[in-house]
Amino acid sequence: MSGRVRARDLGLAPGIFRPGALNAITDVAGVRVGHVTLNDGEATRSGVTAILPHGGNPFADRVPAGLSVINGFGKLAGATQVAELGEIETPIVLTNTLAVGRAVEALVDWTLARNPEAVSVNALVGETNDGRLNDIRARGVTGAHVLEALDGAAEGPVAEGCVGAGTGTVAFGFKGGIGTSSRVLPPALGGWTLGALVQANYGGVLTMDGVPVGRELGRWYLKEHTDRGDADGSVMVVLATDAPLSDRNLSRLGARAMAGLARTGAAFSDGSGDYAIAFGTHPGVRRTAERRAHQAIVADWPNDRMSPLFVAAAEAVEEAVLNALTMATTTIGRDGRTGRRVKVEAIDLDALRAVLARHGPGG
Repeated sequence: MSGRVRARDLGLAPGIFRPGALNAITDVAGVRVGHVTLNDGEATRSGVTAILPHGGNPFADRVPAGLSVINGFGKLAGATQVAELGEIETPIVLTNTLAVGRAVEALVDWTLARNPEAVSVNALVGETNDGRLNDIRARGVTGAHVLEALDGAAEGPVAEGCVGAGTGTVAFGFKGGIGTSSRVLPPALGGWTLGALVQANYGGVLTMDGVPVGRELGRWYLKEHTDRGDADGSVMVVLATDAPLSDRNLSRLGARAMAGLARTGAAFSDGSGDYAIAFGTHPGVRRTAERRAHQAIVADWPNDRMSPLFVAAAEAVEEAVLNALTMATTTIGRDGRTGRRVKVEAIDLDALRAVLARHGPGG
């Protein structure tokens, strides 16, 4: 990571709300993140990222959740039950496309080991395809790697760039990766914290805090009217908040994550899977065994006070993507389709600084 910095260190600070102390999804109290990064030999460039909603047992102490999908070209295991029941009962695991099955098995194993009464587990596993830099057909991610990411998940700062499930990803033609950011609402608007984590592996015409960086650096989707598939890929967004939201309003919150992606210049192309999972950690909305056993009264933030959270979601997602790009490093791997050696450059921070100096953040 030598020489790489986060977006704010370059003067990029999207939006109006301030970030939390870590400017990460872990600013939401109790949320934990774990990475396993695989850089094996010349071919394996992949990994696993696990997000735990709290420090307890997520199967017994479930949290409400919502799902938003703008283009469904993806393999999001467990999605229909989240949409149907409005809750998650396992951690969220992110990995590569061909590792979803193994990740589901490992997540089921992890959950069964902690819940001897369980006979049904809705393992929630998202993915993007890192086959441009990773020999994805070799299937280097194993169940043991998933368990390692889960068991290593912790509060505190979150590693970004070429780590975990972002090890082999590509975004806007540059090296992509994992990025995170957060926003804290002022007390008058509830004082809630919202955090975002992204697995950035998609394309379009890169815009950074309003600045047309992709055009300035000569790299963008449909340049010269030739679609080379540069916009294809996927993006997984995970949102967490301590606001007392219903699953319905969490789904609405997830939809606003797409506004953040749009601000980065996302093309939402035919071959891109664009997903957002949003969950709430407030004690008043957790679906404990006791609450699930009978009628329960839960906290519910009102609809007409949701707009500031919507703004925060868009801002945090936008900045998380910028962090994924600025923290990523140039990577050499092997194309999973052709077997050829491939080098994907990280965005040149000196060139980026020059662009920002000409335009100034905000365009």
